[in-house]
Amino acid sequence: MKKFLAFSMGLISFVILLQNNLLYALPTLKDPNLQVESFVTGLASPTSMLFLDENNIIVLEKDGNVRLVSNGILQGQPLVSLDVDNKNERGLLGVERVGENIFLYATVKDGEVINRIYKYSLGPGAELANEEVFMDLPGTPATNHQGGKLAVSNDGYLYSVTGELQRNGKDQNIVNGPDPDFSGAILKTNPNDGSPAPNNPLQGNNPEDPINWYLAYGIRNSFGLGVDPVTGTLWDTENGEKSHDEINLVSPGFNSGWKLVMGPISDSGVAENDLVSLPNSNYRDPILSFIDSFGITDIEFLNSDKLGAEYSNNAFVGDLGYGNLYRFELNEDRTDFNLEAPGLDDRVVDNDEELDSILFGQGFAGITDIKTGPDGLLYVLSFDDGTIYQIS
Repeated sequence: MKKFLAFSMGLISFVILLQNNLLYALPTLKDPNLQVESFVTGLASPTSMLFLDENNIIVLEKDGNVRLVSNGILQGQPLVSLDVDNKNERGLLGVERVGENIFLYATVKDGEVINRIYKYSLGPGAELANEEVFMDLPGTPATNHQGGKLAVSNDGYLYSVTGELQRNGKDQNIVNGPDPDFSGAILKTNPNDGSPAPNNPLQGNNPEDPINWYLAYGIRNSFGLGVDPVTGTLWDTENGEKSHDEINLVSPGFNSGWKLVMGPISDSGVAENDLVSLPNSNYRDPILSFIDSFGITDIEFLNSDKLGAEYSNNAFVGDLGYGNLYRFELNEDRTDFNLEAPGLDDRVVDNDEELDSILFGQGFAGITDIKTGPDGLLYVLSFDDGTIYQIS
């Protein structure tokens, strides 16, 4: 009997191990000349990462821990542990570096639920010191659509994106709604003092008007901001409600159209003059949208030729639902994608063949971030299995 029980327990353990390995098998890539490897494991629901240098990576965990990876090894103690509200899409969401300062975007409770950007001094050994509150942004009423990604412009300003939080104001293209309130917007901010960047396109009637900080509005929810290293242009990704996840080129004053438009405006039943038109704003259709909504996340431009010259400065986009990694070549002036597959003339991916034409890799367990490493390789952060993958 004891031998049978031992055999049974051993068999169960083997089956569990097999299931786990099958569940999180290594992702695959279309290009046989490239390979994907597990670089760091053991993270808990990671949301964003930042390469400090060739040896150190900061990785955020949704529940509030700021983790350090040194020389490919996940360190045991967090650099910082923030007390966050992590219900649904809330949590510790975004990280960026500007000079010798590190910025974190987190959902916290301070009398009420807000999204707060913290600022730290970067010290020796990746120490985060001198915590200060850089900016407070709305965090209610929704527990989803928090936004949270950060990026840095080529001229050294901080980009941040907030989701629409299920609000119904002018930021959401509701003509008779409340005035802009930092929801559903991309902000461009002076990293030194939190003031609006001086070249922001939208100007309010007084210095405290939120639109002074705006680069864009009309955004439903974004898990991705990416700056083209060649042109300095900002791009974003957005999630649709039931359809039309989007990839957008963000021009100054960009109105992305939500809540009236997701995907091409011609499919929405509304016209541009139905949108809220803030002074110096402009509406533009997405560069590409997806008929299904499966959680488009980060966008990264591979600032390297280490994967081959054909991939240099291509755009790479991930998703949370399928765990796919997509690749796009840009046109000569880098304002559009070269979409050669039949059927993509309408700029909507609406069948498996069109999806396959832009597929670069698959089998990632929910992508939340993509970065070019200091070594010129591509790194992919996976939410469900807590892994950083390296593509070489």
